[in-house]
Amino acid sequence: MIKALCISATASNQGKTILTTALLYHYKKSVRPFKIGPDFIDPKFHEKISKTPSINLDTNICKQEGVQWLFSQYSNKEFSILEGVMGFYDGMDKNSSAYDVTKLLNVPTVLILDASGSYITLSAIIKGLKEYKKENTINAVVFNHISSQGHYELIKKQVEKDFDDVACLGFIQKDLESLSSTHLGLDLKDCNEEKIEQLSKEVLKNIDLQKLEEISEYKKQEINYPFEKVEKQDKHIAVVYDDNFSFLYHDNLEFLKEHFSKVSIVSSVNDEIIPNDANSVFICGGYIETKEAYDKYKNSKNFQSSLKEHSKTKKVYGECAGLIVLGEVCDDKKMLGLLPLEFTLNKRFVRMGYYDNDLGITGHAFHYTSVKSDIKGEYTLYKKKGEYEKDAAFKKENVFGTYLHTMFRANFKKIEDYLL
Repeated sequence: MIKALCISATASNQGKTILTTALLYHYKKSVRPFKIGPDFIDPKFHEKISKTPSINLDTNICKQEGVQWLFSQYSNKEFSILEGVMGFYDGMDKNSSAYDVTKLLNVPTVLILDASGSYITLSAIIKGLKEYKKENTINAVVFNHISSQGHYELIKKQVEKDFDDVACLGFIQKDLESLSSTHLGLDLKDCNEEKIEQLSKEVLKNIDLQKLEEISEYKKQEINYPFEKVEKQDKHIAVVYDDNFSFLYHDNLEFLKEHFSKVSIVSSVNDEIIPNDANSVFICGGYIETKEAYDKYKNSKNFQSSLKEHSKTKKVYGECAGLIVLGEVCDDKKMLGLLPLEFTLNKRFVRMGYYDNDLGITGHAFHYTSVKSDIKGEYTLYKKKGEYEKDAAFKKENVFGTYLHTMFRANFKKIEDYLL
């Protein structure tokens, strides 16, 4: 018997990340973090806190059977903690909400609700969330921004009166000292472990962890492999992964290790070269178009020349930032020139959300750059076929780049020709 729970809320910016951070740090000796949806940022943060890679669970890209298998495969620690996306039901139109995933996996959900300036109304909010879909897994609640013990007791009294199936686990007081000096509330990329430890203690100070563990008891299920099986290749793939190209689903890396006989990690920031015996190169998404990111990359002459040499006879596959760096320029920033593309950085995002492509792949795209060049692409991306279609993937000889992020295990046969 392991433990598993999901942290969700009514919307973004309600405290999911604060509570998830505190729990991941508290249980860091044996915890596996998960992120519902296709987001790259939260999983990197999870890994920093727990020292364990976080796994994305996305029922839109990987379908239900795929998510069941991923959860079973990676729930190899004593505690599995899932962080939801936006509000509990947000994403239902794509079958990828916290509700969809927790219902599918039968994982208990803990709601965190902002209690600022409210008490009885919070019980009405819980009632609405509980009754909107009867088969939800909402089992408990934690209240955020509580002004005093008395404030919490007023809320708890009402909730316990109205529900016999929702446990009040406690509260997080407002104006935590550990957040007062933290940029934007919880941007902890520059925080040391001492600050994170302080945050965890403050957040969990008034939360009943024993009760939380009791409701988190979970019986793990063994799931048969639901994806199309691919034969292992006696080939070497180099993965460009560093501060600039950092958007890498952990299961994509594990899948490549299963599929290729050798996987090497190469850093452009450290000016490392592509190994001579590499058969393929995969360039992850991330940031290359901003000045801060480009300054880390522009002097990587050894990396750049080795990648150009590799591309003459062997395959290169780039996602998003990986696509941009394969182009000629992005505004005034010179790129590799392996694809005849010019990019520009816009003030507003060009794409955001799930997209399908002409190959039958579902993935996610979120980018502010756009292609200035008038060139026909390999495929288009669309939210609804026939509407707002734009070229979003480009190929020249051995080099391929796309704006679409996808999960390899669910789609590898459809992209294999671009990598091998």
